[in-house]
Amino acid sequence: MTALVIFLVSYLGIAMGRIPGLAVDRVGIAILGAIAMVAFGAVSPQEAVRCIDFPTLCLLYGLMIISAQLRLGGFYTAAAEKVLKFSNRPRLFLLASMLLSAVLSALLANDIICFAMAPILAYSLKRAGLNPIPFLLGLAMSSNIGSASTLIGNPQNMLIGQVGRLSFEDFFFWAYIPSLFSLVAAFGIIAICYRKNLIIEKIETMDENDMDWPQFNRWQTGKGILAVVVLVGLYLTDIPRDLSTLSVAGSLLLSRTIKSREMMTLVDWHLITLFCALFIIIHGISLAHIPERVLEFLSQKGFELTQPVFLTGVSTVLSNFFSNVPAVMLMIPCLNKAIPEPWYILAVSSTFAGNLFLLGSIANLIVVEKASEHGVLISFKAHARIGIPVTILSLLVLIVWTWL
Repeated sequence: MTALVIFLVSYLGIAMGRIPGLAVDRVGIAILGAIAMVAFGAVSPQEAVRCIDFPTLCLLYGLMIISAQLRLGGFYTAAAEKVLKFSNRPRLFLLASMLLSAVLSALLANDIICFAMAPILAYSLKRAGLNPIPFLLGLAMSSNIGSASTLIGNPQNMLIGQVGRLSFEDFFFWAYIPSLFSLVAAFGIIAICYRKNLIIEKIETMDENDMDWPQFNRWQTGKGILAVVVLVGLYLTDIPRDLSTLSVAGSLLLSRTIKSREMMTLVDWHLITLFCALFIIIHGISLAHIPERVLEFLSQKGFELTQPVFLTGVSTVLSNFFSNVPAVMLMIPCLNKAIPEPWYILAVSSTFAGNLFLLGSIANLIVVEKASEHGVLISFKAHARIGIPVTILSLLVLIVWTWL
């Protein structure tokens, strides 16, 4: 009972994103929940250490280092500037920017892609006389959709791939089809909804003093791209993904120009801490056999998580209520490792669900925050106007794909 109470209070706080009267965020709430699990004896200190999936953390950490190499090498800046050449043809530019975002997010963490590209697009689009909002919404939507197609595209997929021991190539060949069709649907919805107001008044002069985008460096960017190519090749072998990722990331730290401290500052330590805390909270309710009781109850009512529609619906609701990483951690203990398809559905559906509302994905919040720094305000309503139909179509595509 103690573990259940701590779990419910922690997840309610995570869903709210705050504790009234206190300046504590989702990560802080998760940490307090993990501490409570240990302090009240639901999880022993030794179990708290053992239950943390360190291979998943190593994979996440290594990919952040590789992304940091590309960012500091100016790769994201150069990529955004290349796409801006299509700015005189707004719809083609929208398509090109969404394709770029989707591909990059499939290979690297989508949050970092949004963090790097959102300010560049917000500034450059205003200067080019284009309405930044549809293009920035396209960046957020496409980064989420693209990241769903691989096991390294976002944190929840990394976790699912590691815990479920999923094959990198098998998952890709299963997930890229619904991701591709969903990307086309997202482009079509944005192009239709903003068909009359893609263009605004051109701004000839804008202050560039606050721009701190890393300048393009051919050598440093080349190192980052080579690291990604080598990494994908290693993922197709039997070498553990966490070991491959750490090895490649470690080689990038051996640099004569980029300080390791600079790369470390771009690691999302808050996200890693959130993972650790959630592992402990979920382990606490697992020791109390709560997931098994819930599954038994659902089974008696005729609902099974092996049913694609039911699994997709539960994943979508929980991902928007708790955010996708906590939702995935909650559902993973209920899946059978011998049956890979439910793991595939959970990965793709929880990622697609992030587009439904503004708070459903960290990538969404990053785009909104970075855009606001350049005077571009994206409201909850503006996001929902695109996000709701995009998510509905994406999930329909996923369900049809599972039937096929």
